[in-house]
Parts: sequence; structure tokens; C-alpha cells
Amino acid sequence: MKTEPADVFQSRVAKHAALADPARLRIVDLLILGDFSPTELQAELGMPSNLLSHHLRALEAAGLATRHRSEADKRRSYIRLASGALEGLAPGVEYGATRVLFVCTRNSARSQLAAALWGQVSEIPSTSAGTHPADRIAQGAIDVARRHGVDLPEVPPRGLEGLDGGDFVVTVCDNAHEELTGLNGVHWSVRDPLRINTEEAFENAFNDISSRISDLAPRMRAA
Repeated sequence: MKTEPADVFQSRVAKHAALADPARLRIVDLLILGDFSPTELQAELGMPSNLLSHHLRALEAAGLATRHRSEADKRRSYIRLASGALEGLAPGVEYGATRVLFVCTRNSARSQLAAALWGQVSEIPSTSAGTHPADRIAQGAIDVARRHGVDLPEVPPRGLEGLDGGDFVVTVCDNAHEELTGLNGVHWSVRDPLRINTEEAFENAFNDISSRISDLAPRMRAA
């Protein structure tokens, strides 16, 4: 009988071993829908920093989590769930919302793309906003949306004036996340394509957002 390769099997074993610890399973539950800094995880879990570091190292070693530096505060890092880490082990619907609001700093690329992509996969309304709106949508965002056949509405960047209490807020930018506090929602640490402003940078941001939306949409329900 043919079985999976030994290295694939061992990878599964390592993931199951890591998830067998209650604290690590709770961390993964938090990471499923968004990214957290170690400090934010400490606050959520009420866990000493040395113990949290131990659990994060175990999750990274098992291929369940990755980390990278914040684009805003370089002393800060974000932990995210590794792509495809759980393969069907994710929990079911957890969040309800009347609308999903995607936020970045300028509302000129990432949040605009996220709102457009959301409209393709969910009946829950979505919109986007910026903490410091730009004058216009970035041409790179328009181009990448066109390449992927996504209808990017021709609306100018806007601020947070329309924020509603029933909104589920998804910050797709480290600067916006670190500027805003106390909002109902999650954070996605998506790299700013305008920092490099190349076709590849916009493709990477588009693919990251698209993947995350595919994970989040099935776990949302209309409130």
C-alpha cells in the first residue's frame, strides 16, 4: 500500500504535537484570522513573555507560524499563521458583522483591493477606508486588479468617518493597526506594495490578501 512520503508524515506529526499543547492551540486559534505582535498575544493570553517565546518557537519549528518585522515600528514584529498550515483544522464560523471594513493608511491600494476581493466571495457588505487618505487610488492597484479580472470601484480614497459599531474591521497595514485601538476585528500584516512600487510587489500584496480573504469569508456570518 502506498503511503505519503516520510518527510510529509513527519511534518504532520510535528504539527499535531505542537497543537496538542493547550496554550499553543489557543495561539493558533488567535492567528487563524489575523496577525498579532508578541505583546498583543501576551495581553490576550495573560502569559509571561518567556513562556510565550517558548510556545512561539515551537509553532515556528513545526511550520505553523512565521514572523516578520513591522513596517511601521521596526522594533515590533508580527506573528502570522503559515500559509496552508492547518489544512481543514480551522474552527468554523466565529464572527458576525453587518459590514466588513478594510483599513490601511492611504486607502489607495491594499484596503481597496481587499474590499473588491471580498465582494466576490461574500454576501456581507464591505467597504474600505484610510487613516490618512491619499488623493487617488494607486495605479499599481488598478493594474493588478485589472490583470486578475477584479472590479475595482472608481471611488476616491476616504477616511474613517463612516465607521459603524457593527463593522468588523480588518486592518491590512501595520501603520493603521498600530494607530488604531479598541476596534472589533483583526489585523493582516500585508506588505505595502507602494514602498517598492513594482508589478511584483502589487502581485504579492494581491495574492496575500486574496488568500486571507478565502480563509476569513467562510468564518463570517451576517449579523
